[in-house]
Amino acid sequence: MSSVQLSGAGVAAVAFTNKGLASPPSALRVCSSRRSVRSLVVRAATVVTPKYTSLKPLGDRVLVKLGAAEEKTAGGILLPSTAQSKPQGGEVVAVGAGRTVGDKKIEVGIQIGAEVVYSKYAGTEVEFNDSKHLILKEDDIIGILESDDVKDMKPLNDRVLIKVAEAEDRTPGGLILTETTKEKPSIGTVVAVGPGPLDDEGKRQPLSVPAGSTVLYVKYAGIEFKGADGTGYIVLRASDVMAVLS
Repeated sequence: MSSVQLSGAGVAAVAFTNKGLASPPSALRVCSSRRSVRSLVVRAATVVTPKYTSLKPLGDRVLVKLGAAEEKTAGGILLPSTAQSKPQGGEVVAVGAGRTVGDKKIEVGIQIGAEVVYSKYAGTEVEFNDSKHLILKEDDIIGILESDDVKDMKPLNDRVLIKVAEAEDRTPGGLILTETTKEKPSIGTVVAVGPGPLDDEGKRQPLSVPAGSTVLYVKYAGIEFKGADGTGYIVLRASDVMAVLS
């Protein structure tokens, strides 16, 4: 696969047992949205001592083995460790038992071995068995990667995958715009939708935005991606979709 970018911070609960973990994941290339306004605090990963042979997440938490950070730029320039982009995706190697909503027990819906992409500031990073992992809640996982191309991503919960409309490359007066001066579009076509959020009784509520719709969304919402052919995509919550255009 391609490669992903993202960092993690948060709090999670885990239990330690005596079982091994799975093999390393592949990755995907992600462009982070400009929406993030909180300052980034860099923390070292929590190191789990060698006497523990397994790490089991609790509740609705998921353990993801991180992809490798980029060591070179697209032009081949070697990056120092401080400048390397942190991964924003990886392989699920363990899941918790789930959570209770109302009187219903809800199991984690993500399978071990799935390649996933997660929210930028989600989870707690741990170093375990000489590899970096992230413990995060199931809801922090944006989608499941079913191929090498982001257009085939399966969004989770209340998230929507949108193909972004191309930005205008000229002003109304005919002036050619550079990439940095083009107006960022907030219109796109819905490619795929998640199964919907859970209600108070633990039942899925289907999203009201169908695939194929042309929509207007909040300008700085979500996380942006580039497809294999350079096409822009964005994944955001359905609540960030403001209108359906026709």
